[in-house]
Amino acid sequence: MDPNTAQLLFFGVIIVIVVGLMFRNGRKRQRDAASMTSGLKPGAEIMTASGIFGTVVSVDEAENRITLQTGPTSEITVHRQAISRIVTPVAEDGTELNGAPVVLDDAAADPAFGERVELAKTDDDDATRPTGGTASKAQGE
Repeated sequence: MDPNTAQLLFFGVIIVIVVGLMFRNGRKRQRDAASMTSGLKPGAEIMTASGIFGTVVSVDEAENRITLQTGPTSEITVHRQAISRIVTPVAEDGTELNGAPVVLDDAAADPAFGERVELAKTDDDDATRPTGGTASKAQGE
């Protein structure tokens, strides 16, 4: 095989791999955007692309507008594409508490910074293991 042909074939394979990875990342972004859009329901806390935090009050599908409550008496209306991420999603089953949607909060499961985690003994190896949350290896303490 001619060295020039081998070099051309090598660059062709590299280009095909790069284009394939670009298509894969594009599909992943579309899937993530679709899942985020489905999570935009009243009661969810979100962050806009400009860094404004707020709670979704209403979603207008026809106009692609979302009304956010940013304070006790202030509301703003933003375009649907201005939402960059959902901070705390709303429960999927539509559970309500006192007329307001229940917001899921997974931060209660993890210990706070500097908080000690209780260690429990297991029957099988007499080693101490953390009972809940994520913790660093603090078995010697």
